[in-house]
Amino acid sequence: MFDLSKLNKYLIAVEKPIYKVSLNNKLLWTGIVLTIYFLFSSQLFGHVYGVSKGAGQQFKSLEVLLGSSFGTLMTLGIGPMVTASIILQLLVGSKIIDWDLNEPEQKEKFEAIQKLASIVLCFVEAFAFVVGGAVPPQTKDIFTTTIVILQLAAGGLLVLLLDEIVSKWGIGSGISLFIAAGVINRIFVGLFTPFTATGTLPATGNPPAGIFWAFVYNLMAKNLQNILVNLLPMISTIVVFLMVVYAQGISIDIPLSFSSMRGFGRRWSLKLFYTSNIPVILTAALLANLQLFGGITSKSTIDNPNLKCGILGCFSQTSSGGSQPVSGIMYFLTAPTNLLFDVISGLLTSQLALRALTYMAFMIACSIIFSVFWVSTSGMDAESVADQLTSIGLQIPGYRSSPQIIRQVLDKYIPPLAVLGGASIGLLAAFADFTGALGTGTGILLMVTIIYSIYEQLKTENLEGAHPFIRKMLEES
Repeated sequence: MFDLSKLNKYLIAVEKPIYKVSLNNKLLWTGIVLTIYFLFSSQLFGHVYGVSKGAGQQFKSLEVLLGSSFGTLMTLGIGPMVTASIILQLLVGSKIIDWDLNEPEQKEKFEAIQKLASIVLCFVEAFAFVVGGAVPPQTKDIFTTTIVILQLAAGGLLVLLLDEIVSKWGIGSGISLFIAAGVINRIFVGLFTPFTATGTLPATGNPPAGIFWAFVYNLMAKNLQNILVNLLPMISTIVVFLMVVYAQGISIDIPLSFSSMRGFGRRWSLKLFYTSNIPVILTAALLANLQLFGGITSKSTIDNPNLKCGILGCFSQTSSGGSQPVSGIMYFLTAPTNLLFDVISGLLTSQLALRALTYMAFMIACSIIFSVFWVSTSGMDAESVADQLTSIGLQIPGYRSSPQIIRQVLDKYIPPLAVLGGASIGLLAAFADFTGALGTGTGILLMVTIIYSIYEQLKTENLEGAHPFIRKMLEES
C-alpha cells in the first residue's frame, strides 16, 4: 500500500532552506511575493485571457475574505487552500479520519493530503467558477472555456507556491499576507479613490467613490445626511481597529522556569485569541464558499431579470455590478453592513435585527468549532505543549518536571481559552461587520491580527545585520 507520508515527494513544493535565513532575506522574499501577488491580481498584468474585464463583479464583496481578485489570475485566491483545510479539520476533528497529529508520521500524512486536496480544488473551483458563471468566458466554445479554467487553476497553484515561499523563506504565511494586503488595498482605495462608482471623473451630483473625498464634497455642499453616511464608516474603521488592538493584548501569564538552572525563567502569555485569527479565516471562507455556491447555482427569475434565486436564497444585482442576498439562508448568514446607520437613523426593523442575530450566532458557533479543532490538529493542545516545554527543560514553578503534571495545569487554561477565544473573535468580527467599516469589519480584524502576528515574529528574529531602520523600530517597541 502507498505510504501517504511520502506523497509530498510527488507534489509541487518549495524546498526548505538548509541554512538560517537572515531577517533581510526574509523581508526581501516577502516583498517579492507581495509584488507578484499584486501584479497578477491587477487587470493590467493578471487579466485572464478569454474573460471580459470586470467579470465576477457580483462576487466583489468576497475578495477580501478570499484574498482574491475576480477576473485575474488571482481569482481563486486562498480559496482552495482554506477549503481543503476546513474539510480536513472537520474530518480529523470529528474522528471520521482517526489520525493522531501529535505523531510526526500522521502529521506528515495530514499535510500531504491537505496539499493534494488544495491542488485538486484549484481545478475543481476553477471549473465551477467558469461553468457556473462566476467568471464566464467571452465565448462559450470548449477551447475558450478550457483555456480559462486552466488559467484560473494555474493562478490557484501559483498562490499555493507563493504561500510556501512566504512560510519557508519569508515572514508569516502567504494566506495571512494576501488577506492583509487585500484589506489594506481595499481600505486605501475606499478612502482615497478620486473616481466615481462607475469609474468616471466626479461631476455635480456624481461625487467620488472615495469616502474621504465624498465627505469633503458633501461638507462643501452642506448635505448633512450624506456627511453622516460618509463619516460613520471612517469613524467605525478607527473604532474597530482600536478594539481589535486592545483585545489582542488580553492574555494570561504562566510562569516558567528551567529545571536545570534555578533563578532563570520566563513568562509565557496565553492570549485570549489563543488560535489567533484562524477561526475567523475558516468561518469567513466557509461563508464565502456558501455565497459563491449560492450565486453560481441561482437562476434569473422570469418576473425580475436582476433577481436570481436558488437553493440558498435569492440574490439581487446592485448598481455597482455586485450582488447581495435578499432572502433565504444566505440572507440570514450575511451581515447587515449598515446596521449602525440604521440604528442611528431609526430605520432598524425586526427583520434586520433577526438577520444580525443569526449572523452573529453563526460566526460565534463556527469560530468556536474551528478554534477547538485547530487546537487539536495543530499541536496547540495541552499534551503537545507540555511535551514541548519538557523537551527544552522548562517546568512550572512549584510542580514536578513531568509532562503529565504540566498537561494537567495547562488543561485548566487551553481548552477554555480555545472556546472563549473562538467565541470572542467571532463576536468581535460580527460586531465589526455591523459597523460598516471600510474593508469590512472581519477584514479589519484579520488585518490587525495578521500584522500583530508578523510584528511578534519580527521581534523574535535575530536583528544582527538587519536594516538600521527596522532594527531601531523593533528595539524601541
